[in-house]
Amino acid sequence: MANILTVEGLETQFKTQDGTVHAVNGVSFVLKEGETLGIVGESGCGKSVTMMSMMRLIPMPPGKVVAGLALFQGRDLLSMSDAEVRSVRGSQITFIFQDPMTSFNPVLTIGRQLAEPAEIHLNMTKKQAYDRAAEMLALVGIPKPKDRLDDFPHQFSGGMRQRAMIAMSLVCTPQILIADEPTTALDVTIQAQIVELVKGLRDKLGMAIIWITHDLGIIAGLADRVGVMYAGYIIEEAAVKDLYREPAHPYTIGLLGSLPRLDETSNRRLTSIDGLPPVLMAKPTYCPFAPRCRYAYERCWKENPALVTIDTNHRTACWIDTKTGRPR
Repeated sequence: MANILTVEGLETQFKTQDGTVHAVNGVSFVLKEGETLGIVGESGCGKSVTMMSMMRLIPMPPGKVVAGLALFQGRDLLSMSDAEVRSVRGSQITFIFQDPMTSFNPVLTIGRQLAEPAEIHLNMTKKQAYDRAAEMLALVGIPKPKDRLDDFPHQFSGGMRQRAMIAMSLVCTPQILIADEPTTALDVTIQAQIVELVKGLRDKLGMAIIWITHDLGIIAGLADRVGVMYAGYIIEEAAVKDLYREPAHPYTIGLLGSLPRLDETSNRRLTSIDGLPPVLMAKPTYCPFAPRCRYAYERCWKENPALVTIDTNHRTACWIDTKTGRPR
């Protein structure tokens, strides 16, 4: 499969009263056609800012993309004009935001908000756009879709609102769908329904997906590849089965160790990662995970490791071979 998106060396900073926050510190990854890439990590690690920077959605100021490329079909999203990036955003690349409760405009009907992308990007008439909106609501499993077009967002339940948000993102049949923790505000049963819905739509429409989450359980059943983020860096990247079977970075090992397992036969206690995430008022010159890492040694405090290939399609940024406990 060909690469549809290539991000190289993306760096984003925010100016605050206390100084400059280095939120994203050189993120690079590729997304292949039809692939689902999971981006995981704890809150504040830079997952959402990375994707919003790529799509030119961060407020500037206080934010600023200071370095990097985001090549979509050979064109750099970061160097496009505002008009050019608007023509891509919402049509070829679409975004599902975190909270379905607040992502819709409360004073516009669902139909008006779903029809707008079709009118802008597909040059449809108002009637054609509303027919398209009803078609999309039906696609995501909302009953009597034509009757719901005149409803306002508050008349939809949380699960239905998230389905409507997915429907809006699919109106223009995008090539890439970016989902930013779309199930966080939903209960577990609705979460499972939304994940199955997205998987079915991915297979039906053939689009590529970037799924941002802190929930490793969702990623296990959805993604093809996983990138683990920490302190604004991708610190491990692998095929989903390889990552869960043989995690190589101490942070990934800690994340997986904190999850209960259905296949666990012993009474193993869940582990926790000691310490707190770093405050990124300066770009780290050493491994940002070193203060919390049980494997850390002298080199970890002097030099920040780059991602290196340790196996086929498996890369990690660590000076230690966690299988042996020895330096690489």
